[in-house]
Amino acid sequence: MKSHLIGILLSFWVAVSPALYFHSGEREEKCIIEDIPSDTLITGSYKVQQWDIHEHRFLESAPGLGMFVTITTPTKELLLSKLYGPQGTFSFTSHLPGEHNICLQSNSTKLISFGGSKLRIHLDIRVGEHFLDEAIAQAKDKVNEVNFRLGHLIEQIHHISKEQNYHRVCLFPNRNMKE
Repeated sequence: MKSHLIGILLSFWVAVSPALYFHSGEREEKCIIEDIPSDTLITGSYKVQQWDIHEHRFLESAPGLGMFVTITTPTKELLLSKLYGPQGTFSFTSHLPGEHNICLQSNSTKLISFGGSKLRIHLDIRVGEHFLDEAIAQAKDKVNEVNFRLGHLIEQIHHISKEQNYHRVCLFPNRNMKE
């Protein structure tokens, strides 16, 4: 009984564990291996901070500093290779199950990063979460609502048109008789 409770608590902790951060040198590539099932949406967010020698703390990164994000499949096929800014979000869908490599590398130069400074990279990877689905569902609901209203308006137009035709038929004979 106790081991079941500990297992449940551990699984809850893993499910809501916070993002991680790691340190990296200038132009140093760091990779994370993530075991992902097939047809799964993966969303990653990151933020880069630079070490300030004078203040002895990590500060927001300099303008122009960015990250190359490279993602490869278990068969070493390239899924994503893109340059982002100092803070960004990437997403992809796995097509094969297995260990995917998610690699981050700064595009810094000695001029930008002040001679090989340390970088702190905050990384949050969400596997299987579908934030876009809610937005898509809301958009579909809005489209359905607009479609319903449009159908209602078309019915009103048909009704008004029929009513006008009725009045024309009824009024034209009367007009012709008066003339």
